[in-house]
Amino acid sequence: MYSLLLVGVAMVWGWTFVVVQDAIALYGVLGFLSVRFALAAAALAPYAAPRVSRRTLLAGGGIGLVLALGYLFQTTGLLFTTPTNSGLITGLFVVFAPLADRLFFGMRPSRPVLVAVGLSLLGMGLLAGGGPDGANPGDLLTLLCAAALGLHIALLSRYAYSHDASGLAFAQMLSMALVFGLLWPLFEPVAFPPREVWIALVATGLVASAGAFWAQTFVQQRIPAARTAVILTTEPAFAALFGYWLAGDRLVAVQIFGAALILSALVASEVAPVVFSRSKLRKKGDVTQ
Repeated sequence: MYSLLLVGVAMVWGWTFVVVQDAIALYGVLGFLSVRFALAAAALAPYAAPRVSRRTLLAGGGIGLVLALGYLFQTTGLLFTTPTNSGLITGLFVVFAPLADRLFFGMRPSRPVLVAVGLSLLGMGLLAGGGPDGANPGDLLTLLCAAALGLHIALLSRYAYSHDASGLAFAQMLSMALVFGLLWPLFEPVAFPPREVWIALVATGLVASAGAFWAQTFVQQRIPAARTAVILTTEPAFAALFGYWLAGDRLVAVQIFGAALILSALVASEVAPVVFSRSKLRKKGDVTQ
């Protein structure tokens, strides 16, 4: 159940790459991010605000700063690269999450997760580097985004279990809205969003931010960072799918093989351990009978 919820989150995030690229071309990066996360915070506030303690507000605010850095790099990168490339390179958080978990918290990932990370890393390399246009500045910014998102996953796995999920998600959205709101007038003209951008703002603010980050926080109270990261590597596969369908992006054979490796990583980390565990229980039951 938890894994399926995270796959749903990854699908929504994969779809938003195309939507966001079109929106920031009309409105600007900081303006879009400010309104997006203000909407997300407002959507969560009626339910979450009464449940937020000072401790949760501080923890979520700090985690939100890391997440804000990731979104700033990712959204700015979309000005210079394709939605497909952005989604695929963002998926490298699967490598950074267990590294951050190990570096900051001393957590050792299991063997199936290590295999899945290896498959994902290879798949990411084929997906991002196998295209005809090669790399660009947007790809580098997106790589920095992946590092920040990996740290975000590690921090959530460390702290989410001791906080209310909705309260912690609200604190993160509020922190991001404040950060981007403060930066907006310093670097871009402040203006009301045009009508063409509102669909993207509502979709990303309510569904891809408020709903998705609540779901991620809820799930990460129950599963470790490395496993979360591997499940979320389906995001670049969805990004490639929606990039093909909605933006006209095309993958060459090498990139398609990379996408297949990412899906195999999900099987290695999620499906195989469950099948193996049930097989062992079945054999044990046969012996006891």
